[in-house]
Amino acid sequence: MPFLSLTSWSLHRNLGPLRWTRWDEIARTQITATQDQPELLSLLELPAVLAKKGFRSLEVCHFHFPETNDAYLQGLKHAFKEAGLQFYSLLIEYGDISSSDDLRRQSDILWIKSWIDIAARVGAERVRVIAGDAEPMDQEALQRSVDALRELSSYAATKGVRVVTENFHSLTSIADNCLALLEGCGELLGLTSDFGNFKGSEKYGELVKTIPHSESIHAKAQTNADGYPDEAEFIRCLEIAKQAGYEGPLTLVYDGPGDMWEGIERVRKLVTPYLN
Repeated sequence: MPFLSLTSWSLHRNLGPLRWTRWDEIARTQITATQDQPELLSLLELPAVLAKKGFRSLEVCHFHFPETNDAYLQGLKHAFKEAGLQFYSLLIEYGDISSSDDLRRQSDILWIKSWIDIAARVGAERVRVIAGDAEPMDQEALQRSVDALRELSSYAATKGVRVVTENFHSLTSIADNCLALLEGCGELLGLTSDFGNFKGSEKYGELVKTIPHSESIHAKAQTNADGYPDEAEFIRCLEIAKQAGYEGPLTLVYDGPGDMWEGIERVRKLVTPYLN
């Protein structure tokens, strides 16, 4: 049966500064810019808090790591162990492995490998790698992404970490590309389906295609200006997962206005009937 999980993005206004990575065309390398946010709760404290609230796992965005030295990573690994919480996935929120710019693509692959190393040291079971920003109809870009994901998945396997990708950013905005990546990489690669990332009238049909092949789901509800979810829309997505026999984490995603814990609880209330 599915189990309750959370992404650190659902608390992004509470966990301190965000460290955004982007590609600098002039320097031809990755640079990081810090966005100030209040630290109402530290990442080290979060596993214990979630365990007390009945969550079983957490997915952590890479930009929430305040440090990546060994002492910090061992401390975070210990915090998960002490809480009895599964570190399901480290979400790598940067990288365009579909880029036709060879220097950038290779540089991004090396940068992603550095975060795979971090995932191994901190005890994360998986890393989520973005498949790319290329247009979805670009077959050459899709092949570049397959090649890069195959390389990254093989590298991660030597570290005891599994690579998954997601219906996230342009290249995987259609289900057929998600499935093509899985076919191209074989059992080394996994998939995450996010309820909120497919768009338009084809959204539900796309989820029907990807969820049977997904080992995690980002349960993102569509919210109004006050942060209240479109319940009928969200339940329709949950029913698709149920009909597919999905049994992995339902990772709650809330990025609406207001108190983030209150927003999380509104989503949780809708998810609870679908949990074990």
